Parts: sequence; structure tokens; C-alpha cells
Amino acid sequence: MRALILCLSLLLALPALAVQPDEVLSDPALEARAREISKTLRCPVCQGETIDESNAAISRDLRLYLRERLVAGDSDGEAVQAIADRFGEYVLFEPPARGANWLLYLAGPVMALLALLVGWRFVRSRGLAEEGPAKLSDEEKARLERILRD
Repeated sequence: MRALILCLSLLLALPALAVQPDEVLSDPALEARAREISKTLRCPVCQGETIDESNAAISRDLRLYLRERLVAGDSDGEAVQAIADRFGEYVLFEPPARGANWLLYLAGPVMALLALLVGWRFVRSRGLAEEGPAKLSDEEKARLERILRD
């Protein structure tokens, strides 16, 4: 049981292991700000990980640069903007909604609406097809009776 608890605690601590002890700031408030900001920045190499979780060298550089900006007195927004200016908007998990980024923000809802429209049209056309054949006219009924008798 103790081994299981130890394994679980190590798994929970894995993201924190990426930040090296020499990167940690002595001021706990600045370090807490750095950790919060790091959750919004993507590792350019790992892509799906934050810079706080990644062991890549570029993530270490980003963490150090972020801490330098915070120590220099930048606000959270200024520090993120400085990183985006230096490394590109790709490092932001949530890029600002402007310019070409509007395509990213609008693509999901537009595709969902298109899918609903196509689905609605499909169901509607299928419903019309399932109404069955049209009723026979009197002339057609008489002809069918003649065919069946012969």
C-alpha cells in the first residue's frame, strides 16, 4: 500500500520536476506568478506540454526568460507579451483573437454549424423518402387488376 501511495505521489509531482532547483526564485510570490504564467505557455518542442512540464532545453530557456522578466518588474501581461514577441505567438496556449487567429476561433463553431446543417438536410431528405410510394390513381388500380387477372 505504501508503494502505491509513493508511486501516485511521484506521478502527481512529475510536472513539477521539470523546473530545476536553480530556476526557482527566492521570492515565493514571484515564483508563484511564474508558475501560473508558465501554465499558459506551450513548449515549442513538445507542443502539448506547458513549459513548466517540459524538460526540453527551449522550455528551460523560456522559464528562465520569464523569471528574468518578472524580476525586472514586468506585470504578468508584459512578461507574456515579451515572450510572445521573442518566441512568437505559437508559445501561447490561448493566442489573442485578432488577425489570422480569428480563423482558429471561428473554425470550430462554423464547422459545427455546417455539420448540423448537413445532418438536418440529410434527416429531412430521408424523412421525405420514407413516406412511401404515392397512392395509385383509379386508372392505375384498374390496370393492375387487369394484369393480375390475366
